[in-house]
Amino acid sequence: MTSITTIDNRRPTIDVNIGELSVGSKFPIRVQSMTTTNTMDTLATIEQSIRMINAGCELVRITAPSIREAKNLQNIRDGLHERGYHTPLVADIHFTPNAAEIAARIVEKVRINPGNFADKKQFAVVEYDDASYAAELDRIRTRFVPLVRICKEYGTAMRIGTNHGSLSDRIVNRYGDSPAGMVESALEFLRIAEDERFYNIVLSMKSSNPVVMVQAYRLLTQRLQEEHLKPYPLHLGVTEAGDGDDGRIKSAAGIGTLLEDGIGDTIRVSLTEEPEAEIPVAAALAHRQRNVYQTSVHISPGFHRRSTTHVASVGADNVPRLFVDVSNEKLNNYNDLSSLGHVYDSQSDKWTMLDQAAEFLYVGSNPLPFMAPGGIRQVVDIPVWMNLHDKLFCVPLFTPAQYLSNGQQHSVMNVVSCSASDLSDDLMFALGRDSTAVLLLQGSDAFWYHDIRSAFQRLEDNSVHTPVVVRYHSNAIDANELLLNASSDVGGIFIDGFGNGIMIGRHVALPLGILQATRMRMTKTEYISCPSCGRTMFDLQETTSLIRSHTDHLKSVKIGVMGCIVNGPGEMADADYGYVGSGPERITLYKGQTIVKRNVPTAEAVTELVKIIKDDGRWIDRV
Repeated sequence: MTSITTIDNRRPTIDVNIGELSVGSKFPIRVQSMTTTNTMDTLATIEQSIRMINAGCELVRITAPSIREAKNLQNIRDGLHERGYHTPLVADIHFTPNAAEIAARIVEKVRINPGNFADKKQFAVVEYDDASYAAELDRIRTRFVPLVRICKEYGTAMRIGTNHGSLSDRIVNRYGDSPAGMVESALEFLRIAEDERFYNIVLSMKSSNPVVMVQAYRLLTQRLQEEHLKPYPLHLGVTEAGDGDDGRIKSAAGIGTLLEDGIGDTIRVSLTEEPEAEIPVAAALAHRQRNVYQTSVHISPGFHRRSTTHVASVGADNVPRLFVDVSNEKLNNYNDLSSLGHVYDSQSDKWTMLDQAAEFLYVGSNPLPFMAPGGIRQVVDIPVWMNLHDKLFCVPLFTPAQYLSNGQQHSVMNVVSCSASDLSDDLMFALGRDSTAVLLLQGSDAFWYHDIRSAFQRLEDNSVHTPVVVRYHSNAIDANELLLNASSDVGGIFIDGFGNGIMIGRHVALPLGILQATRMRMTKTEYISCPSCGRTMFDLQETTSLIRSHTDHLKSVKIGVMGCIVNGPGEMADADYGYVGSGPERITLYKGQTIVKRNVPTAEAVTELVKIIKDDGRWIDRV
């Protein structure tokens, strides 16, 4: 058995002081957000900051793209103080070291992006030898040290915040557009800061892809230890997560996985919504961090999908399958399956299986009283299954005791429902010898993620390659809590490369949303949209909604919607197509990272985007 103990789950860190606010493992996980107003609009920025603070925001970040905005931070800070608000302010800096040096004298913290603080991304291919690379680091040191010394003098904290999509050409050419490149990008600046004996630093490794984001943070903590650098607090976030449920699922999958690892000291959830809407989501994720079971499971910074056998359509190279639990329902006619993604047309006497549809129905002791559509297999409790006349497209479900009794089995697929605590050595031995077995695995409500991780580790240790469908249950008080809990717990399992199927009650959209967020299965259009800030060239919420209304029927297409050139095209590196603000009322359109059309008038941009998708052969008409 894997040894289990109960300990404090937080990764130990040094303390970082941001004004009167302290961040680190000794303190609660801090919640923050970013204004979306024009920084030069002092009153609007003050009022939005107050709304954020009243919602629970503990750090307010404001963009300072130039010296002019950096200077105006003083007016914003003074205005907030006059109204009785002393929440620390963070200046967000890209491309402009001079602006950072001004802001560091005014606000409590500056955020710099090592990818564009002293470099510009031009997607150039350059060969660096050791001497030329060292010369580049000397150039960075010259640009960066003045800011470090100002921060030391004024007691200003700093976040060295890497973004996956804005790695410099220098980093990409040597380390790749990868988690390793992200980590090295930050460490180059961190080493300079430590040489200057400056340690009031928070680090971040953000990406719009939760899998990349989790890998980067895990690798960062490993590299800090290996290089004997200080254990700095970490700021967690998934960039450009989008809006609505999709944005929340994506954010929770990335952030929640790391919090369960004990990694993370401050959170920003990046939604394409008003900034105050981000706060309850971040607070709920922070609240989930608690004393949890710690196991001997090895947490790898890389991604390795578990190797399994192929059983029917489950396991091996198949995408994870969707199981739904309808065992407590009476499904009496064809129309009862429409909410599960199977729509019957009585005129043509044909079924349509939607992109988001259940593939396995756990019906318990209530098999369907009619012929099921071809896209479904029923999972039936073994006592009832044994008495079925037609067993071919119904598969039995066993308890461990029933399975080990060696009774009648299906020739193709047999499902064994088991809790992590009941995964005995005898059961694993039997599973390992059975090429028809699929394990339906569940954990305890309080420690589901760690129970399931421990069970997977035991399967690996015993070389059992049985496909596993993870079954999730939560005592959530409402749909929002269930969404965040499931996305954190189940999302973490799939980010780690485990799982061949998923069951969350009778839900369809939520489990498929988790699979899409973790890049395990694409079943709908994905929008990688930034949360807007003072640099944004258009109304992001309205524009994202407009683009969605034209394209949300396109299966497996990813569209990046970026407010300005800072976040695009790099941060939408995971997107198939991009819509990026390039100036007032002007949009630049991308295919991947390649510009297709520049400076398109905003009024024409969505139509032109649709044309690019059509020309690329990926457009389908709505049904």
